[in-house]
Amino acid sequence: MTLYGKGYYMWQLPHCDEGDPAAIAARVGAAGLSHVLIKIADGPRWVYNYDYQTETDLIPPVANALRDIGVQVWGWHYVYGNDPVGEAALAINRMTELGLDGYVIDGEAPYKEPGKEEAARTFMQELRAGLQNTPVALSSYRFPRWHPEFPFEAFLEGCDINMPQIYFEGAHNPERQIDLCMEQYMVLEPALPVIPTVSTYTSPTWRPTADEITRWMQHAKNYGFTAVNAWSYDYATNPAYLDLFQAVADFDWPPVAPVADYPEQVIGKLNQQDPALLTALYQENAAHVTGARTVVGKPAVQQWYQTMLADLLPQGQFQLTGKTGYGSSRHFTWTATSDSGQVLDGKDTLGLRDGLIQYHYTYFTVN
Repeated sequence: MTLYGKGYYMWQLPHCDEGDPAAIAARVGAAGLSHVLIKIADGPRWVYNYDYQTETDLIPPVANALRDIGVQVWGWHYVYGNDPVGEAALAINRMTELGLDGYVIDGEAPYKEPGKEEAARTFMQELRAGLQNTPVALSSYRFPRWHPEFPFEAFLEGCDINMPQIYFEGAHNPERQIDLCMEQYMVLEPALPVIPTVSTYTSPTWRPTADEITRWMQHAKNYGFTAVNAWSYDYATNPAYLDLFQAVADFDWPPVAPVADYPEQVIGKLNQQDPALLTALYQENAAHVTGARTVVGKPAVQQWYQTMLADLLPQGQFQLTGKTGYGSSRHFTWTATSDSGQVLDGKDTLGLRDGLIQYHYTYFTVN
């Protein structure tokens, strides 16, 4: 399960159109958003967007108003890792009570403390036991190499989607920020589909322009992401920053599945188990490369797929787990299960010419 289109994080509902469900739904609908992500909890005990004076949960009326216009509602939760079992229990309770469509882990500085990798594994084990059929995403730092203490892989082992915070605060190079983020996220294990988040906020010394937000959105769309998010609705709907919200609202990103890109086509036809259909994606003189050999020409490519599907991965079920690139180049990761074993580390590169594959490098091991 994934998302399609544009989404916005909501932090404090009273600061989102004064918490008025109708006003929120009207603005969300006019902006063409497909989903929103509302904070539901903080740590192991704090129920968020709840009025403790009146004992009123502020989320249900907003969620209902959004669902009425066909918008998905996800919940997000800032976690600390000091009581992972308690945090997971609160997450499960809130998600069950609210009936939300997906859950996002906001993991940041507290999880960089010593010993937090085990806490992350405990949290994910407890969480997945209670939310077995709910899509789960991780929202964290844009550059994993800058945060080696953070247990990315311990979280990702139980997630379905990666939602990196590509906040380019202090910079004005939105395209390069996405490139650098994806270079680092593509090598994380397990590789997961990416839905990035853009920064529509300011700091005392930095303000993005509406044009930079538009450029970020276009670069993200060129990458082939199915969806994007923005932080945060509370901030960007303030009149002083409405140009940043409007840049997201005006960007054309329909909430539907995009036309299948080349990696999706390769994976889709692998699942059809037909070497001829796969070979039709290639140029007549295409080169197919592995660590052991290079073959050239469609007959040789078709023979490779016959061997792969009959001998290496018979009755294989393939899944695309990550993708970068646009124009004439694609890089993608994939997994597979088959009668002969499973693949967890598939990494491929495609070079394209005139709408067909000219060059294909593939790497994988069958366990």
